[in-house]
Amino acid sequence: MVKSVQTSETELPSGVKAPVQETLLTPRFYTTDFEAMAQTDVSAQNPELQAIVEELRADYNRHHFVRDRAQSDECWDSIDGETRLSFIDFLERSCTSEFSGFLLFKELSRRLKNQNPILAEAFQYMARDEARHAGFLNKAMADFNLSLDLGSLTKNRTYTFFPPEWIIYAVYLSEKIGYWRYIIMYRHLESNPQHQIYPLFRYFESWCQDENRHGDFFKALLRSQPQMWNNWKARLWVRFFLLAVFATHTLTVFERATFYQSIGLDPREYNTKVIQETNKTAARAFPLILNANHPKFFYRLEQCSDNNIRSAEIEKSHRPRIFKFCQKLPLILSTIGHLLQIYLMKPIDAESLRGTVH
Repeated sequence: MVKSVQTSETELPSGVKAPVQETLLTPRFYTTDFEAMAQTDVSAQNPELQAIVEELRADYNRHHFVRDRAQSDECWDSIDGETRLSFIDFLERSCTSEFSGFLLFKELSRRLKNQNPILAEAFQYMARDEARHAGFLNKAMADFNLSLDLGSLTKNRTYTFFPPEWIIYAVYLSEKIGYWRYIIMYRHLESNPQHQIYPLFRYFESWCQDENRHGDFFKALLRSQPQMWNNWKARLWVRFFLLAVFATHTLTVFERATFYQSIGLDPREYNTKVIQETNKTAARAFPLILNANHPKFFYRLEQCSDNNIRSAEIEKSHRPRIFKFCQKLPLILSTIGHLLQIYLMKPIDAESLRGTVH
């Protein structure tokens, strides 16, 4: 694991934004056991993987990420106040997340090239897509006289080690929830153009198809490994990753409520829709999904969000650290309790529904 080194604002060139402090909700940078990934036998899903690689090779979005002159020339000072701050935060975290994916996929492609060509080629194309996304988001930040030093992020961010199985679970869910986040936002703004505050959102319909193809690749990769879905241990891990992704999404949406409200989205409705659709989509890959229709499911997730917001307010105070910890401890225990209750809810058996789930 690489130690994190924080760069101070005073050391940065003018217009270069210091990265946000790493917290539970900031996008992570990952590394893995590359040799184990190279040894992965994907023959059980080879036809599907080959078809997805063909789609990635076709590069349907190669002409999509081109800024028009109007966007480049227009002044965006009309987006100000809390809306401006929340939108910049959205751009920064999204850019960091896309760049994190680029770094992981690029390294996987490089390490697997001689041992597992089909996976290496797929990761090469996915790295291409993620680099485009990150670059496009960074150019959007430049409209607000800011940018991220992506080279500095590469060197100074903490890299978290995940074994290959965890990478597959986590990235599959990340790509699929990313698809639903983008397409739901796009459809909302298409129907409510008065909330189209910035041109970036018009790109989301094609953009989310990259996320969808990446998710399909990881679904095929996951299904090629029976040990990742065809035993009791895998079922426990699947429940954990579904819960972790849904809880993180809930905390992030409510933490950024101002941004979603600025484009006319109700944060609660948006979060519920994204999670419900992602959960249903996950039934195509996972042996089970969570029961998002349980009357306490979203209540408990939202209680975790309330605890997180209250903890953040406590952390901002000037009280001694020990006092802040004592104030936050009941909130932490409450959050753990709610998450445990969700984890223990009876899940839905996706394998028995495999022929009927759409």
